[in-house]
Amino acid sequence: MTQAALVTGGRRGIGKAIALALAEQGFDVAVADVVQSDELSAVAAEIRSLGRKSAAITADIGDIAAHDRLLDEAEAALGPLTTLINNAGVSVLSRGDLLDVTAESYDRCLAINTRGTFFLTQAFARRVLANGKTGHRSIVTVTSANAVAPSIARGEYCVSKAGASMITKLFAARLSNDGIGVYEIQPGFIETDMTAPSKAKYDALIEGGLTVIKRFGTPGEVGRIAATLAAGLLPYTSGQIIQADGGLLSVRY
Repeated sequence: MTQAALVTGGRRGIGKAIALALAEQGFDVAVADVVQSDELSAVAAEIRSLGRKSAAITADIGDIAAHDRLLDEAEAALGPLTTLINNAGVSVLSRGDLLDVTAESYDRCLAINTRGTFFLTQAFARRVLANGKTGHRSIVTVTSANAVAPSIARGEYCVSKAGASMITKLFAARLSNDGIGVYEIQPGFIETDMTAPSKAKYDALIEGGLTVIKRFGTPGEVGRIAATLAAGLLPYTSGQIIQADGGLLSVRY
């Protein structure tokens, strides 16, 4: 049976890299983003150029009522889904003092990064279980090193990613015995459009020892990790966290 994946937030950066890595691994891949764009369509076209089926789907994962439609469109294009990559997310409306965090920014982070991810995972899991045991199935959620490490300039983002981390633990406990691999990737400093404005600052800190591997990671490296997890190449595992952070979170003295 061909494996078929849905990647949220697949327009660029880590999401795009994961989608392409899955296609290279033999997956058919639907990519979703909050707005339709030439970038999203180009990712789907690149997947098709690799000989795999693809679709570009517009969906806001924060809109729970739209989850079934998102999954329906993906399955209409690819067939029954075997893999969900929860990559879509948002950052804070503005960085600043923790004492100045607004309810608007907090609610936005939680609605998309945590609530949306939880209920999309739930909807996907229900479908997969209803389809019966048909080969390896997987759920991979991309969170952040900030699920563990506090950043007081964007506290609401940290809270949302900590919640998303618990989603992996919960669904792993519920689904692992059904042959569904549930995993989490916690990226550290990855070279994307989002990190570009602060790259010079963190380049200096990395050179000074902030990470063990003294460079930014690449989206392609995160993509390879996600494809490895999705392909079931870590047998007899459940709920593992892969810290794709160059040793950022390792304890050293």
